[in-house]
Amino acid sequence: MALASCSGGEDDKGRGRPVPEVGYIVASTSAVPMAVELAGRIAAFEMSEVRPQVTGLIRRRLFTEGSVVRAGQTLYEIDPRLFRAATAQASANLNSAIANAEATRIRAERLKPLAEAQAVAMQDYTDAVAAARQAAAAVQQGRAQVETAQVNLQFTRVPAPITGRIGRSLFTVGALVTGNQAEPLAVIQGVDPVFVDIQQSSAELLTLRRSLAQGGSVPGSAEVALMLEDGTEYGPRGVVQFSEVMVNAATGTVTLRARFPNPQGLLLPGMFVRARFDQSIDTTAVLVPQAAVNRNARGQASVFVVDAGNKAAERQVTADRTVGTDWVVTKGLKAGDKVIVQGLAKVKPGAPIKPVPASKPQVIAPPSPPKRG
Repeated sequence: MALASCSGGEDDKGRGRPVPEVGYIVASTSAVPMAVELAGRIAAFEMSEVRPQVTGLIRRRLFTEGSVVRAGQTLYEIDPRLFRAATAQASANLNSAIANAEATRIRAERLKPLAEAQAVAMQDYTDAVAAARQAAAAVQQGRAQVETAQVNLQFTRVPAPITGRIGRSLFTVGALVTGNQAEPLAVIQGVDPVFVDIQQSSAELLTLRRSLAQGGSVPGSAEVALMLEDGTEYGPRGVVQFSEVMVNAATGTVTLRARFPNPQGLLLPGMFVRARFDQSIDTTAVLVPQAAVNRNARGQASVFVVDAGNKAAERQVTADRTVGTDWVVTKGLKAGDKVIVQGLAKVKPGAPIKPVPASKPQVIAPPSPPKRG
């Protein structure tokens, strides 16, 4: 009995446990867009403050608050009576100057032959010529005064500087306005298209530029998608216009500006949004199914790979984002590594395994139930 028991134990030890079969994929680099989602704020494409150029009382307001106004459209009318009178006075002064210039010119022409014949003193002729020139200069001054008066008269009708949506009127009919006042009459904002000012930390931008300089990434698409405050996506796509050349000292961020069409007027200046776009394309990233990536209590990611001796080796990786159902691994794997994606429950570090391609893993049939006699 003792000999039988010893021989039976040796047979069990010789048989051992079967080597677990696992499915693997061969890692390869892919061009993966590195999408970012950043906070942004809507800004008007154009903004202009409507200001008076002359002093006077507002006589009429010729627009509806909140409506769209066109460039050149008259918005306010300032009482023009004083300016009409100034224009008439300037015109009368001009006519007087023209008449005086004509008289002095004729007198100088008449004295010229007499001075040549020495019938009058040469000094008289010289004075007559000088008077004629002064009169001609007075005519030019009179024309300038008439033009100034006409311009001031035109300024009594305050036009819209740009086309856009006008806000509320800050002055009512009968209010006194001046040409050098600090407060505008109203504000016009161009809202089709609009700008989205996006804030990105300077550290992220520095990392991106280093990656582009080292050749691991290439610039991404300039197309931007917009998420509204209610969580819905704004339909039309925008385009990145430019990036600021300086960092905001208060926030440590850099402003990127995108341009969006806004035909329905849904985007309003001051609205907070989130912008999503592919800032770069990582050409050295490896896509690994999410089921193949494990994380420890500290959040560190790892995968199992097949080493040269058909043993399982645990590899620490960097996987910070997902694309579809895959993790984007940026560090820890290289092209050609065999990453275990199936049968991970039976894998232990350093244990022998039987690797097969994950596309056709062998299925082990469950044991059949014992037959009853």
